[in-house]
Amino acid sequence: MSKDGRFAIVRGGGDLATGIIYRLWRSGFRVLSLETCTPLVVRRTVSAASAVFNGSVVIDGMPAKKISSTDEVFAGGDVSVLIDPEGDSIKKLRPDLLVDAIMAKRNTGTTIDMAPLVIGIGPGFTAKVDVHYVVETKRGHYLGRLISEGGAIPNTGIPGMEMGYTTERLLRAPAEGYLTPYAEIGDHVEAGDVVGAVGTKEVRAQIRGTLRGLIHPSVYLTEGLKIGDVDPRDVREHCFSITDKALAIAGGVLEAVLRNC
Repeated sequence: MSKDGRFAIVRGGGDLATGIIYRLWRSGFRVLSLETCTPLVVRRTVSAASAVFNGSVVIDGMPAKKISSTDEVFAGGDVSVLIDPEGDSIKKLRPDLLVDAIMAKRNTGTTIDMAPLVIGIGPGFTAKVDVHYVVETKRGHYLGRLISEGGAIPNTGIPGMEMGYTTERLLRAPAEGYLTPYAEIGDHVEAGDVVGAVGTKEVRAQIRGTLRGLIHPSVYLTEGLKIGDVDPRDVREHCFSITDKALAIAGGVLEAVLRNC
């Protein structure tokens, strides 16, 4: 455990986890993000998980760097990203705060005794059972609220609505294999545009907007996997800054921290 009580481990490095990492980092925490060797992250331009592919990344002025061992966690002021999907480093490093932001819609192994303060993000956790608190992730009136009894709203499988679109925003793998991208995050697309291919099968945008997310081409895909999304608001700059949803969820985490100071 750190001497100043400001060391956090965040399981996950996707866009929502990165909003949490960012708020903690800006508040003076040293932060370690735990990821897999092939993150299924789609919004790569705003995800600390991109450091797994690129070695390092800067998001809204926050530098994140891939490290190879726990010995490197406290070297410098960067956010550290470590490949440790099982969370073996948690017991060794004894964080003051543990946040499970894997977004698996279920608990994949986090327990309430892993740190003095343990927070679960979204469905799959129960406050006072496997975590101390849960933070709501469903868009709407309860987004970002801190839950001290029970759990978050169950997953519906339908993404949040933007300008009347829900599932139409998503891009999914049409087959198993690797993505060959024909467009980049931040590009404008029209409905029907081919943005990539998996093998011989094309990936087409269903709506007009900005390509906000696209999975890394080194990730092996299963058919039906979410591999990208199109934002109908069509504002390119939104692809390169942390979202309102991620920051709202991060606010719930900070509330839990302050409650337990």
